[in-house]
Amino acid sequence: MKIGEKGMSRFSHSVFVLFISVFFLPAAGFAGAAQADIKPTDIGAILPLWSVLPFVGILLSIALFPLLAPHFWHRHFPKVSAFWALVLAIPFLIIYKDTAFYQIAHIYIIDYVPFIILLWSLFTVSGGIYVKGSLKGTPAVNVTLLLIGTLLASLIGTTGASMLLIRPVLRSNSWRKYKVHTMVFFIFLISNIGGALTPLGDPPLFLGFLHGVPFFWTFKLLPHMAFASTILLALYFIMDSFYYRKEEKTVLQTSEMEPLEIQGAHNFLFLAGIIGGVLFSGLVKIGEVNIFGVHQSIENILRDCLLIIMGLLSLVTTKMAVRKGNEFGWGPILEVAYLFAGIFMTIIPALAILKAGENGALGFLIRSVDQPVHYFWVSGVLSSFLDNAPTYLTFFSSALGKFYPGLPEADAVARLIVEKIPYLAAISAGAVFMGANTYIGNAPNFMVKSIAEEAGVAMPSFFGYMFKYSIPILIVIFIIMTYVFF
Repeated sequence: MKIGEKGMSRFSHSVFVLFISVFFLPAAGFAGAAQADIKPTDIGAILPLWSVLPFVGILLSIALFPLLAPHFWHRHFPKVSAFWALVLAIPFLIIYKDTAFYQIAHIYIIDYVPFIILLWSLFTVSGGIYVKGSLKGTPAVNVTLLLIGTLLASLIGTTGASMLLIRPVLRSNSWRKYKVHTMVFFIFLISNIGGALTPLGDPPLFLGFLHGVPFFWTFKLLPHMAFASTILLALYFIMDSFYYRKEEKTVLQTSEMEPLEIQGAHNFLFLAGIIGGVLFSGLVKIGEVNIFGVHQSIENILRDCLLIIMGLLSLVTTKMAVRKGNEFGWGPILEVAYLFAGIFMTIIPALAILKAGENGALGFLIRSVDQPVHYFWVSGVLSSFLDNAPTYLTFFSSALGKFYPGLPEADAVARLIVEKIPYLAAISAGAVFMGANTYIGNAPNFMVKSIAEEAGVAMPSFFGYMFKYSIPILIVIFIIMTYVFF
């Protein structure tokens, strides 16, 4: 049943009024003037668990509106994202004042703006690399592309590998009717699991590197990655072979074979510049500047400037014919920017509660995490819906505090990576691998979905992706991994 736009507008207005009442009026009773003076770092200890409702609301909107009101969603999804952001921001600012302003400024200055700049630069540069020629989407070709992308993900990051290979994979399968499963396995392997071997692969591992985990320590995840990747590639080959036999082969048989050619190859230099900028921001310490009370490091600002320059140089130096051949357009990056602007706002209470550890509303969950299997599943499930980087850091810090209380961080990490290898491996694998469980579990997931849909692929809905693919495939593999490794 489809819901009309007027009905959706009335529904949205009612939800807004109801939630302001639910959130603001009871909270006003305990907020008071004293709450305005709380430290920003203490906010997670006093926020109630139901303060995550706007985050739940935006997730349900992403999941249900495209099914119930597709025309409304296509035209108004930026407004829906802004609606849920305001549902959180207005009462949050009224009640917690400067503390709330700091939290909002912090997540946008430290997280959202660099996040979008990185995605935009990779999207722009990769859009200038056109692999021209006759790559036909046979099962053997597709498995080879997925394998290459999985290996590249640890070298240039899951986002970089995804943006580099998504268009060649789409073009090689453009003649095929059955290709949704290829995009899903692309997300599984290239956008997530492939990034497990180096700190360049995925943001959680980069955070670990910044906190003292050696660069090559993550190669200890090679058995975990090889296990999951081998099963997924074998399963994909079986599925793709089945669907391939159902395809109409006349298009493949009658089309002319063209030699492979890479146009816009100079964009690989800009891609290397992006990777270098990310490494630079993690290895070099210059100082900090104060932006609206938020301390942002100068090296991060320089990194973002470099990434913007790389994207602009790609736009200036790449022929329009190359981007046209790639069917390049700004729609996917705009969709991600609008939706994640709302997600980053509404995720504030969830991350703050999580960072409060045992003092927050989820303290019972933090206290229950004790064995490697617990770290794997709790960090993984939370990373499926929250930002996997702070989730990793929360349980990384929790493990340090549990095993080495009172030790300086450098000493504690030095012992953790030697004495408690299964624990750190569980946290790392959970945060990286289970980001594939949902479209929002990792940055490139939603981007791949948007680019595929722009190319005419009927991607599954938010819940369709979970119930048709990630739960019956990934969760089963993760259960097997639990018994094998954890």
